[in-house]
Amino acid sequence: MGKKPQIKIIAKNKKAFFNYELLEKFEAGISLLGSEVKSIREGRISLKESYAEVKDGEVFLLHCHISPYEAANRFNHDPRRERKLLLHSREIKRLAGKIKEKGLTLVPTKVLINAKGKVKVEISLAKGKRTYQKKEVIKERDLQREVRAELKKWR
Repeated sequence: MGKKPQIKIIAKNKKAFFNYELLEKFEAGISLLGSEVKSIREGRISLKESYAEVKDGEVFLLHCHISPYEAANRFNHDPRRERKLLLHSREIKRLAGKIKEKGLTLVPTKVLINAKGKVKVEISLAKGKRTYQKKEVIKERDLQREVRAELKKWR
């Protein structure tokens, strides 16, 4: 029997899951330089403050930090450069329409390496959460933690 294809998650944007209500997910390819790919494979990428933007019918990933690759010396890349995301034109048009119309934003949630060894970025169409919604999530999480602790005591 054949091996199951492995998908390796390199980075997650935990803040996006907390700060935004994620509505739709898209998997996009990303245009990278060789030193960036090697750095990502080492796990040296941060999605903390990054977001995606539609410009002239193309989607770009902004403020994503990919650390310089040690062995690339003078051929290294700029850690915070704009990187083009590769999506179908119909997906880009749909995303651009939703962003303009409803005040939504594009947030990268994961960077992964698919079964074929390609670097992919999962972006989500997101709506910002209000402060009271965030507080409710924190309360719910604390309550669940207390319930688990009580159950553990009684076992």
